[in-house]
Amino acid sequence: MVVQAELSDSEVDRIFRALADATRRDILRRSLDSEASVSQLAAAYDMSFAAVQKHVAVLERAGLVSKRAVGRQRAVRGNPERVERARALLDRYEQIWRRRIERLDALLADDLTAEH
Repeated sequence: MVVQAELSDSEVDRIFRALADATRRDILRRSLDSEASVSQLAAAYDMSFAAVQKHVAVLERAGLVSKRAVGRQRAVRGNPERVERARALLDRYEQIWRRRIERLDALLADDLTAEH
């Protein structure tokens, strides 16, 4: 999958704040597997319906899920493209850190060679 546009700093902040909570990560995982109503999602947690709604709202503000009306209920669906963009960002960070570690390894190897 090709990542289209860079995420802004505020988008990155919203995404990773949303993903910092285990319940929200689980809601996202479940909504990526299949669309579910907020009521169906809430049934899986030992918390109020309103609390689950708030978690869904945080995920929605981050663009990780979307909601649509289905009769009187709201169906929640995960946004795999947004998750992919976040993953691509983490991949870029991983590449940066791998290059830094490789440079550090090379410096340490040079120091060991110079000592002998």
